[in-house]
Amino acid sequence: MEIKKKDIRALSKEQLREFFVKEGDKAFRGNQVYEWLWNKSVHRFEDMTNISLDTREMLERHFTINHIEVDQLQRSSDGTIKNAVRLHDGLIVESVLIPAKNRTTACVSSQVGCSLDCKFCATAKLKRMRNLNPDEIYDQVVAIDRESRLYHNRPLSNIVFMGMGEPLMNYNNVLKAIDKITSPEGLGMSPKRIVVSTSGIPKMIKKMADDEVKFKLAVSLHSAIDEVRTSIMPFNATFPLKDLREALEYWYAKTKNRITYEYVVWDGINDSKKDVDALVEFCKFAPSKVNLIEYNPIDDGEFQQANSKALDLYISTLEAHNITVTVRRSRGKDIDAACGQLANKST
Repeated sequence: MEIKKKDIRALSKEQLREFFVKEGDKAFRGNQVYEWLWNKSVHRFEDMTNISLDTREMLERHFTINHIEVDQLQRSSDGTIKNAVRLHDGLIVESVLIPAKNRTTACVSSQVGCSLDCKFCATAKLKRMRNLNPDEIYDQVVAIDRESRLYHNRPLSNIVFMGMGEPLMNYNNVLKAIDKITSPEGLGMSPKRIVVSTSGIPKMIKKMADDEVKFKLAVSLHSAIDEVRTSIMPFNATFPLKDLREALEYWYAKTKNRITYEYVVWDGINDSKKDVDALVEFCKFAPSKVNLIEYNPIDDGEFQQANSKALDLYISTLEAHNITVTVRRSRGKDIDAACGQLANKST
C-alpha cells in the first residue's frame, strides 16, 4: 500500500532537523533542506544540488512539495499582471502584480472564495471552499516577485492581502506566511511593506494587536452608518460599527499605527453629505487615512460608481478635517484584475 506523503513545508526547521537525526543523518541536513524550500523556493527535491542523490531520493519517498502553478497569466495594457494560480488539489485562486513608478505590489489571496458576503465583490459570490496554507500564500509572493523581475526589471517591493478571501478568517496561516515572507531565512521582506486588509472582524483585530504584529492594517469600510454598511456588507449585522471602532481603538492604543480605511463611493448608496459626515466622525478616534477606491462593476448593475461631484465632496470634507485622503485609480480592469473583480473567470 502506498504511504500518503506528508507535505514537507508543513514541517518546521526543528522538525526537519529531528527527521534527519532519526534517519541516521546529521541535524544540519535539515537546515539545508529548509533553505532550499523557503529561501530558494525550490519545488523539486532533485533541485537541491548540495544534497546527495541518496538523500534526495529518500526525501522523495517520504514527502511531497505541494507547490502552486501559475495556470494562466494575463497582462493588462497598464502593466498589471493577473495570475490564475492552481493549487495542489486543483482549486484556483487569483493574485495580481500591480506596477507603479517606484514600486511593485503583490495583491495576494488568503482563501479559496471568501467567508464573507459583501454584495459588491465578485469573490464573495464564490463562497469559501477552504483556507490557503502558509506555503500557498508564500508561493503567490514568490511567483509575483519573479514576474516583477522579468517584466519590470525590479524585485517585488510591497504586499497587500486584498485578493480573494478574508485574511483574518485564516489568521494563523496568514501570520505563518508573513513570518516566512519577512524572515531572513525566507524572502527577507520588511513587515512595514505588508498591508493586511480586513472587512472588520473585531476580535481578530484585537488579537493582532495583542500579537504585536509589525505589518500595517487596512479596513474595508465603505460606510460609517450601520444600516448602509449592513445593506452592502451583511455580516456587519454581526460585527457592527461600534464593535469595529472599539477594536480599532484597541489596535491603535497597542500599536500606535495609523489605520487605513478602504472606501468605495457608490451612486445612490453612500454618496450623500450624511455619509461623508459619518465617515469624518468615524475617522476621529485614531489617526487614519482614507483610500477612496474607484469601483469596478461585477456585471449585475446594482452598484455603480458615484459621480465625480460626490467624490469631490468626500475629498474636500476629509481634507477640511485634516484627514489624509487619496484616490486610488483601478489597475488591470481590462483583465478583471481590479479591486473586487477576482472571481476565477479563467476556470
